[in-house]
Amino acid sequence: MNIKWDELGFGYMPVRSNIRFHYENGKWSEAELTNDSTINISIAANCIHYGQALFEGGKAFTCADGKVRLFRPDENAKRLNHTAEYLQMPQIAEELYIDAVRRVVKDNLDYVPPYGTGGALYIRPVMFGTSPQIGVKASEVYELIIMVVPVGAYYKGGIKPVRAFIPENIDRAAPYGTGHIKAAGNYAASLYPSRIAKEKGCAVALFLDPKEHKYVDEFGTSNFIGITKDGVYVTPKSHSILASITNKSLMTLAEDLGIKVERRPIPYQELADLSEVGACGTAVVLTPVSEILYKDQVYKYGDEIGPVLKKLYTEMTSIQHGDKPDRHNWLFDLD
Repeated sequence: MNIKWDELGFGYMPVRSNIRFHYENGKWSEAELTNDSTINISIAANCIHYGQALFEGGKAFTCADGKVRLFRPDENAKRLNHTAEYLQMPQIAEELYIDAVRRVVKDNLDYVPPYGTGGALYIRPVMFGTSPQIGVKASEVYELIIMVVPVGAYYKGGIKPVRAFIPENIDRAAPYGTGHIKAAGNYAASLYPSRIAKEKGCAVALFLDPKEHKYVDEFGTSNFIGITKDGVYVTPKSHSILASITNKSLMTLAEDLGIKVERRPIPYQELADLSEVGACGTAVVLTPVSEILYKDQVYKYGDEIGPVLKKLYTEMTSIQHGDKPDRHNWLFDLD
């Protein structure tokens, strides 16, 4: 194995193993580690035809003391179960889930980027219905697979600011639909506007609320954070956005640092009054935004990460990598 850790992007590569559960007759099987990176399902599998599928995203880090630790896997388990309930899929015990994550990370320890490289082992659980059926109904059989892959920065350039584009007349989710859960189809729905954004020279699409198109909702890949000129951390409150574990963590850290936090509707006109804007999520961590394009407007925030977002980014990554005390008990040991 010859991985150039400092050149890692955010892409797939084969690793040693993944771990799998099978659900049938109302119960989950024992977890099974396997080196098989393929799946064999019916051409009539529910997930293919009706999209009964969900996923999660977590990370494991090599800390300053050389130990590998998981970042908030309990929150991933809770969100996975919330999504499963909404999509009429079986839930899994939190302890069972965390134990499986520990096992697959331990079996792939040599794929965890070393301390100081800025990388992490990305943890991707995916659950999908596999009953062969033609009528629209919940599957009776499911697979839950937890795969891992070493990753670096989601966007090229690390924490260099990216440009964002607000598409007109395109919604990522319905006002009271599935935008608040991690349903696989939500991300398929963001691919077309993301392509438009890239054609405009932007890295990501930013969506307005689907009901009135008056308020900032979220990016195609992550939650929205704004820093006002008074230094207040603002983030949207909306039924159609995903509850980000990273955003939840950053809000806690902001309050630790004496930064006022407001979770509320943000009229898009307020984009003109923000001093800093960032996209946050497990994959992107905290990526600054240099400008946002909407209709004939260009909202500018600078070509470098701003002081407040930089402070939050440093605080977050310092805890994840063990450089600062884990005062909120977010890190889980593998043993």
